[in-house]
Amino acid sequence: MTFDVTLFVVMAEIAGVFVGFAALISVTGRDEVSPAQLAQVRAVVTIGLVVIVASLVPIVLDSYGMPSSSMWRISGLLFLALVWVVIVLALRRPENRDTARAQARSAPGLAVVFWGVLEVAIQVPLVLVVGGVVPELAAAFYMTALVVHLFEAAFVLGQFVYARMSSSADS
Repeated sequence: MTFDVTLFVVMAEIAGVFVGFAALISVTGRDEVSPAQLAQVRAVVTIGLVVIVASLVPIVLDSYGMPSSSMWRISGLLFLALVWVVIVLALRRPENRDTARAQARSAPGLAVVFWGVLEVAIQVPLVLVVGGVVPELAAAFYMTALVVHLFEAAFVLGQFVYARMSSSADS
């Protein structure tokens, strides 16, 4: 896969839509949102922001004429670091930890999909990029991590919408 700047800009734009939509939800229905749902909205915003930054980093590094192998390794390292910083900061909040535990107990399948499938599918390609494994696939590995991370935002947003629809129907 060759480096396609347009594709990365489009990924940033799509993530921006997720961020804007989630921010709009948080502002318009804040009084009606449970702590678990608020955590989901925050997650969508945060994941979207990470995708925006991670989509633009290779473009910036490429504009400096950086060699491809260095550009992908630095981009991958930054992306992986952002993912872990977000996870650590989110789980430092007691309400987020409580929500994660409650969701794991009430819907273990969804927790497995999020942590065991999506997070692995994000982090393994990034580790391959950072490690310089199959350098000719670095751009593809990186794009895979971006797409799966964006899918993760859609997954969380879908959970939020489904929960809101379920709670509306129960009322």
